Amino acid sequence: MHKLSILVLHGPNLNLLGQREPGVYGRVTLDEINRLLEKEGQALEADVTALQSNHEGVLVDAIHEALGRHQGILINAGAYTHTSVAIRDALAGVTLPTVEVHLSNIYRREEFRHHSWIAAVAIGQISGFGAESYRLGLQALVYHLRQSPTSG
Repeated sequence: MHKLSILVLHGPNLNLLGQREPGVYGRVTLDEINRLLEKEGQALEADVTALQSNHEGVLVDAIHEALGRHQGILINAGAYTHTSVAIRDALAGVTLPTVEVHLSNIYRREEFRHHSWIAAVAIGQISGFGAESYRLGLQALVYHLRQSPTSG
């Protein structure tokens, strides 16, 4: 079994985790989430590379650059989930298996959060489990990649 490489993308305002609306997003910080993913990646024999940006174009560029470098993408696009056709098109364009994750259950929140532009181009979506959503998403993505006949 060869080692997989997974790109983890965190969208806008996720750098404020731990202090931003703790009643919605909890007290876990982005650094803690990244450490959780790195530890889980080691257990799954997958290298995890994380990037957070508040800028849509930076996320789009990272998706483009993932082609040929990573086998899959784990993404919490934050508010861009509900607004960014550009991120959706980038994911569709690189055709890397992608899992969408959210800390909160977006379907129990404001109506505008119920629509995800990413969902239609992702292999799946996990939301509502706090930081655990990321861990579950990484597990699901690695499982999918290991089951794929082209993953080796």
